[in-house]
Order: sequence, then structure tokens, then C-alpha cells
Amino acid sequence: MSRYQLPLVAVFCTLLAACSYKPAFINEYKIDVQQGNVLTQEMVTQLKPGQTREQVRFILGSPMITDIFHQQRWDYVYRYQSGKTGQVESRKFAVYFDNEGRLARVSGDVDGATVGELTAPPANGRLLDLGSLSGEAADKPLPPRQEPSYFRRFMDMMGF
Repeated sequence: MSRYQLPLVAVFCTLLAACSYKPAFINEYKIDVQQGNVLTQEMVTQLKPGQTREQVRFILGSPMITDIFHQQRWDYVYRYQSGKTGQVESRKFAVYFDNEGRLARVSGDVDGATVGELTAPPANGRLLDLGSLSGEAADKPLPPRQEPSYFRRFMDMMGF
């Protein structure tokens, strides 16, 4: 190698290695991942032995898994992974039918959670009551609009 190529290769290798390093203080954004069927305890309590497949599908929705080898069984699977903490919550629920296509039994681990608790993001804000205008204040006309200052016009012209 020539005299100038060796330092150039060393700098290139150093820069390439620097691209693979991520400092610990840099946190990338990860989304919450929700998959499957959201089943609530209220939905499960509506199930009664002897209901048809159509009635069960109306109450619980379409099953996540229908196995061709176990046609008398429907599986409802739910999985939620928090993007912030990485914690995984999973639930499994199975519905069994008899030979006539009627509901025979159910099994699984469904809590009494509501759909809003499972799908709504956590509330990070506060509700502020700014009050309401009285009838007298609502009838009063608004003050005239002031012209923007020189600095504001300059910032608007620049696109800020």
C-alpha cells in the first residue's frame, strides 16, 4: 500500500465502526403493538350453552384461529406489547362446539377489562376548566385586533 492509502483505510474503518455504535442515552420510539381479538368479561358472560356458531361469532367476533383438524374449536388470542416498557400481556380463550354446531363449553383466561382500558393510550394530560362566559360577557364585543409587531411580521415572512 502506498503511504497515503493506509491512513485513508484506517479512517474509513473507524467511521464505519462508529456507525454501528448507539449511545445509551438515545432511545428510539417504539409503538404499542396490539394483535388479536379484544374480549371483555361482558362479552364472555353473554355466551350461553346451546348457542349456534353464528350467535357466538356475533357476540365475540371472528375467531383468530380456526384449525381444520379441530373444527369444533375456535381460539381467540390477544397479545399486547407496550412499546415503552416492552411488557407483554397475552390472553387465550377457546370456544368448543358439539357435533350439531352448538356451544358446548368455553375455557380461557379473560379478565374483566373493558375495551377502552385495552385500546386507549394512557392519559398524560390534564383537563382544565377554563370556565364559561356569562350572558353579559358573551354579548360584549371583542376588542379590535392589534397589528403584529415588526418582529412577528419578519418571522411570518421567514416562515416561522
